[in-house]
Amino acid sequence: MRPFTTIASLIFAVICVVHAIRLCCGWEIILNGIHIPMWISGIAMIATGGLSFMLWRESQMENE
Repeated sequence: MRPFTTIASLIFAVICVVHAIRLCCGWEIILNGIHIPMWISGIAMIATGGLSFMLWRESQMENE
């Protein structure tokens, strides 16, 4: 098992959870005066969750 795959999977999972919390709690993000819409967190949550899952599956296949 390569540790990078596991670490990357965990990092993507944490980012996914933070986006989910932002959606549930309604946190506003304003960068340099520009309001970041909530739907961007929805897309980012799906993307990072998918990457996390695929990396986790890859690490499980290496163990077999």
